[in-house]
Amino acid sequence: MIRVLALGPQAAGMYQSRSRAAYDDGRNKIGEPVASGVYFYTLTAGDFTATRKLSFRK
Repeated sequence: MIRVLALGPQAAGMYQSRSRAAYDDGRNKIGEPVASGVYFYTLTAGDFTATRKLSFRK
């Protein structure tokens, strides 16, 4: 596991600012940059869960 972004309850809508959106800066939980490559993330909202691929490039 690289990092957990726990945002808590959010109303439906579009979030474009870093303070309201699920924003990741490419670092792990202790602040080190992660390597380029393919990672998997899981989004959970209520009963809905989806796992997708994400690629980091430097």
